[in-house]
Amino acid sequence: MMSTWFVAVNGQSTGPYSDEQIVNNLAAGLYTRETQVWQEGYADWQPIGHVPELRGASGSQQSSVASPPDLSGRMAHEIDYEIFGHEMQFVEIELDQGESAVAEAGAMMYMDDGIVMETVFGDGSGSSQSGGFMDKLLGAGKRLITGESLFCTVFTSQFPGKTRVAFSSPYPGKIIPLDLKDYGGMVICQKDAFLCAAKGVSIGVHFQKKIGTALFGGEGFIMQKLEGDGHVFIHAGGMIIEKELAAGETLRVDTGCLAALTQTVNYDIQTVGGIKSSIFGGEGFFFAVLTGPGHVWLQSLPFSRLSGKILQAAPQTGGRSQGEGSVIGGIGNLFKD
Repeated sequence: MMSTWFVAVNGQSTGPYSDEQIVNNLAAGLYTRETQVWQEGYADWQPIGHVPELRGASGSQQSSVASPPDLSGRMAHEIDYEIFGHEMQFVEIELDQGESAVAEAGAMMYMDDGIVMETVFGDGSGSSQSGGFMDKLLGAGKRLITGESLFCTVFTSQFPGKTRVAFSSPYPGKIIPLDLKDYGGMVICQKDAFLCAAKGVSIGVHFQKKIGTALFGGEGFIMQKLEGDGHVFIHAGGMIIEKELAAGETLRVDTGCLAALTQTVNYDIQTVGGIKSSIFGGEGFFFAVLTGPGHVWLQSLPFSRLSGKILQAAPQTGGRSQGEGSVIGGIGNLFKD
């Protein structure tokens, strides 16, 4: 007998489906490799891309099947959103009455009347707020370790209709919207990438397993771990490119250009090569080596590279004004107050 599957769609369990139906829907674009499926014998939902049986199958549906795990216990609030702008983007989140969004302190751009703003200790998720003092302290400590503030701001709609709140990018780049249900409930990102999320998403820490990666991997020993089943928005610099890596497929990138990756991607480092390339090549001493399967997001302008250029050009550090269109160039500075 062929397997019988249930599929998680928009937080609801649908099915049962046969192997053949799943494979056909995947080929038709109705599902992705990250769509969550379950069958009897599984402890929890799994992405289609992690299930060998669904790479190709045929057969009929079983007549008697067990019930899948209940999806109603997933805690993240359902939100709608729209992203505006190009180089300096902001995301506008639409809230129904009782729904909440969580954001970094200072990220709010504007909000409608009827939204109540509250600063909370920790990451604002249910796990960090429903427990005792030590639970809250642990949630705050995770954020402090990743270089974020001890506090998050929660925006809750108390208006009977729909209300909107917007959050803006901290520097030129792109906002990446992610539904964590599509990525196995977890995405790992650079430690300052988190912008905002639906309430219920947990913001934790991800420690690199290999000491070499921790010391020389560009993002340091600690990265952010975003867990849950709701929408989360991360920010990365410059343009964004997404890569879907097949099992065993390897990609080498500049360590600072890695914005985010799924939990199935193996992350390691590799030396650039000869000593001459390392010292004079301008690319540093190490590459990030990403091995599939999984999804990665790359950024063209890491903030460290942007801030380095600004610091290099600053007059206070000996930088020079160049290309400002003046015939006399720097001589004009002599006449400034």
